[in-house]
Amino acid sequence: MKKAIVIGASSGIGCEVAKLLIAEGWAVGVAARREDSLQMLGASACQRIDVTNEDAGVQLRRLIDKLGGMDLFFYASGIGKQNRELSADIELATVQTNAIGFTRMIGEAYRYFAEKGEGHIAAITSIAGTKGLGPAPSYSATKAMQATYLQALEQQAHQRGLNIHFTDIRPGFVDTALLNGTFKYPMLMKPEKVAKEIMYAIRHHQHVRIIDRRYRLLTALWRRIPKAVWRKLKL
Repeated sequence: MKKAIVIGASSGIGCEVAKLLIAEGWAVGVAARREDSLQMLGASACQRIDVTNEDAGVQLRRLIDKLGGMDLFFYASGIGKQNRELSADIELATVQTNAIGFTRMIGEAYRYFAEKGEGHIAAITSIAGTKGLGPAPSYSATKAMQATYLQALEQQAHQRGLNIHFTDIRPGFVDTALLNGTFKYPMLMKPEKVAKEIMYAIRHHQHVRIIDRRYRLLTALWRRIPKAVWRKLKL
């Protein structure tokens, strides 16, 4: 039986991916800050993990031991808010979770798979990492960091002769608690639909998956916008 760990499984995309993995017959270990929400998933193992805690890597290893191993590591933890006034608390909390927490957990999974000799790391970054977004500076910056980190680890794994696959998942706006607020986001996607595309990307060992078709087109277009024009856009 294939074994997967899902970090950030208490709600949203992580929860939906965990459900699909369980339905497909995987043994699944789930983790999040809110352990009570994990019990309802019917996973093989669960563990409370706060990725901002220094012992989060140790907790991940404990979850892997509970599950009896790991073949797939799926990372869905993250925070993000619009921060047009550049509140220091929001910026620093975002970096703590999306940069330091991400590095801590992806790094621990990578080290485990390096010891094992093989594995698959899939993580949710965002299309927001492809450009610097004025309404959410630390969010777009940390998402760019995440994508670059995965790319760097993929290159390192190849150089070391490690059979570790990487899938960088880049969704657009998804209807989850992360986007709760008064702002109305365009082209909002349901997490169930996004989870199905993620499973397709994992099964086919895709390196990068932008979700969905509309966002693939949007990202292709805004990458071509000159910097002199981009910095003057009102978002």
